[in-house]
Amino acid sequence: MNVSIVQTLLDKTKDLSIDETLAFLANEYKGKVVFSTSFGQEDQVITALIAKNDLPITIFTLDTGRLFQETYDVFHKTLKKYKKHIEVYFPEAASVENLLKQKGPNSFYESVENRKECCFIRKVVPLTKALKGNEIWITGLRAEQSENRNDLALFEYDANFDIIKFNPLLRWSLEEVQKYIDDNNVPQNALHKKGFVSIGCAPCTRAIAPGEDIRAGRWSWESSHKECGLHQK
Repeated sequence: MNVSIVQTLLDKTKDLSIDETLAFLANEYKGKVVFSTSFGQEDQVITALIAKNDLPITIFTLDTGRLFQETYDVFHKTLKKYKKHIEVYFPEAASVENLLKQKGPNSFYESVENRKECCFIRKVVPLTKALKGNEIWITGLRAEQSENRNDLALFEYDANFDIIKFNPLLRWSLEEVQKYIDDNNVPQNALHKKGFVSIGCAPCTRAIAPGEDIRAGRWSWESSHKECGLHQK
């Protein structure tokens, strides 16, 4: 059933622009379309498109409690510029308290299992709440962000969250993203000018050197696929 819905969406939107596809989804799935932003460059482009077209798409973000101040700064600038409400989801306080009591504030450095536990508490659980009851989840994923994302499609069924995912910037290059930001005066995280490409929690993110993989700055002490559970690719 979900496979057929995905194919139907691919067929119905194949000749539409991103703006037109977003408008189509907002109309087709009234009140059931959400966009998750972490205020990275890709997400800022999508927020600008939603705001420009005044689309009834709910924008939300996950505040893990460990974000950079620069992320809060661009969050504030985005609210000021676009006058578009952004829902905020937090981890369950009791879960965070228990994690810190049992393992301390930096347990994620000790093992991949510990890091994934922290990500689960701070990201996956709040995301599950944010997606519940919705039918379309818009993301800022791009194919060139990692090898794992090369085979993504514009529309996909995400079995983990039982929702259809739309990746509008899938085939965009980083240069195209930056050009849109520059041409449209879109607020962006100041860390992007300091070598940070993929920005997550402050303890788990570093700048990358020229020539390094885009995801090298995330959980740099690990050699795993470096996903947090929000996206399996």
